[in-house]
Amino acid sequence: MDGSHAIPILGGSQEIDHDLTKAGAGTKKPKIRTESHSATRPPLNRFTTSHENILQEYFIGAIDQGTTSTRFIIFNGTGEPVAMHQLEFKQIYPESGWHEHDPYELISTVNECVEIATKKFVEMGHTVQDIKAIGITNQRETTLVWDRETGEPLHNAIAWPDTRVAHLVREYKAKKGDKDLSQICGLPLSTYPSAMKLVWLLEHVGKVKEAYDAGRLCFGTVDTWLVYNLNGGKEKNVYVTDSTNASRTMFMNLHTVKYDDELLGFFGLDRELLNLPKIVPSSCPDSYGTMAYGPLKGLKIAGVLGDQSAALVGQQGFTPGSAKNTYGTGCFLLYNVGEKPTISSHGLLATIAYDFGRARKPVYALEGSVAVAGSGVKFLMNNLGFIAHSDKVSELAATVDDNGGCVFVTAFSGLFAPYWIDDAKGTIFGITQFTQRGHIARATLEATCFQTKAILDAMELDSGHTLSNLAVDGGMCNSDICMQTQANIIGIPVDRPSMRETTALGAAIAAGFAVDIWSEFSELKAINQKDRTIFEPNTSPEESEKMFKKWERAVSMCRGWLDVDDEENN
Repeated sequence: MDGSHAIPILGGSQEIDHDLTKAGAGTKKPKIRTESHSATRPPLNRFTTSHENILQEYFIGAIDQGTTSTRFIIFNGTGEPVAMHQLEFKQIYPESGWHEHDPYELISTVNECVEIATKKFVEMGHTVQDIKAIGITNQRETTLVWDRETGEPLHNAIAWPDTRVAHLVREYKAKKGDKDLSQICGLPLSTYPSAMKLVWLLEHVGKVKEAYDAGRLCFGTVDTWLVYNLNGGKEKNVYVTDSTNASRTMFMNLHTVKYDDELLGFFGLDRELLNLPKIVPSSCPDSYGTMAYGPLKGLKIAGVLGDQSAALVGQQGFTPGSAKNTYGTGCFLLYNVGEKPTISSHGLLATIAYDFGRARKPVYALEGSVAVAGSGVKFLMNNLGFIAHSDKVSELAATVDDNGGCVFVTAFSGLFAPYWIDDAKGTIFGITQFTQRGHIARATLEATCFQTKAILDAMELDSGHTLSNLAVDGGMCNSDICMQTQANIIGIPVDRPSMRETTALGAAIAAGFAVDIWSEFSELKAINQKDRTIFEPNTSPEESEKMFKKWERAVSMCRGWLDVDDEENN
């Protein structure tokens, strides 16, 4: 997904080791406390023990299709995972800066995960009829194109971190009206959204342009591709997207939640030629069709959320001022701003947080996106050979007291919010003969924490409010060192759930609302609130500010590394 589950750190999602930092002599032990929120905040009357027992007999499936892997999880009505299966799939890098996925493999891994997890579920004594609906959550911005008449993809999916369009972004920024785009769609021109990826495909892939000219070209993000195929493809032609995913394309007006002719016209796209999926609410009993094959054939698909929106829902971020940060392949911080969009003037994105339909208004969020988080850990493992497994990064980081003066600006895909520097490259500053692998490992984890601090500062300026604590999820949050560092850098507590599958849980919640397992957000208050771990800051504000100033200096020095001539040859 944008990657909430891509990099498992410290083992699986349930494994927590509070003593890992003892491996580094002189390293401060994380200041951790464990809370059972449900003990201090009793559930509402409807959520009585008997009602909870009833909910344990309701089950919802959640397809979680991420950036590096696919999983299917079956939850009960109290939000507990009952059965699951996960598969990684191939990452395709045809050229430097290019990142693709095989569209058929996205579908095949979903099918296999559904089949195996359902088999496990049945072997536990349940029946497939016990599953009431399926929700989907997906990596956002990743762009797919296919032929309406054949249903066949016309190119590999271009994944969200792909930077091949950097030269196009520069060209379009020179066009009249580029500054007005974010006021309409909430997104700035960058390599990140889907729009420029589609423009590149039309300019560089002959059969894509041919299909467009003939009016046969279908465009979609991953949610649309999955729903289309899970319903049987061109025969059923269920061609929809939810509003959270549509808000990541630069084609949707954030205020009207409809496609906008001014936006499409800016990118030179003709609505008479381009087939666009219908925008529908994230939770809907009728719009997403049913499974056309497999062990869950006939089961209703009832909810779809982009992965970061799903994580906010899974973290119970239903009130304005709620925020979550997901540390996966990338890192994504969402801040609930309520029923009216807030257009950022400090480098953040405006997006739809979730849209549960049934006369409810869409809820909006400010978002800060970090392109490299867990993928930085994979870089240490796969490219540099620092560690054998990604779950060992914390042990390596704990072998040293601090970063040894190293700052790693992990700008593998440029820098996203709030900097939006397209011409940056990954750069390590401060290397000396003293530098060890542990220093670079610690600097890699700190890079995500520093960028999160920059995003939170921007959110405070845009919203006028200071966050009091930060809910976290995703693979990297399993690292105690990383989460303690995060608390120290931002100066507020970091709140980590014991059950980390919050993105998939959000998709299950959307589907559950559609089929009336729940009808009010208040009924979810007790879900996933037990045994949360709180990381309290244990360093002085002065020390944190000193570290952050060094990071900001490194960011200013990493600009301009992208060779313009090489870029224009892409």
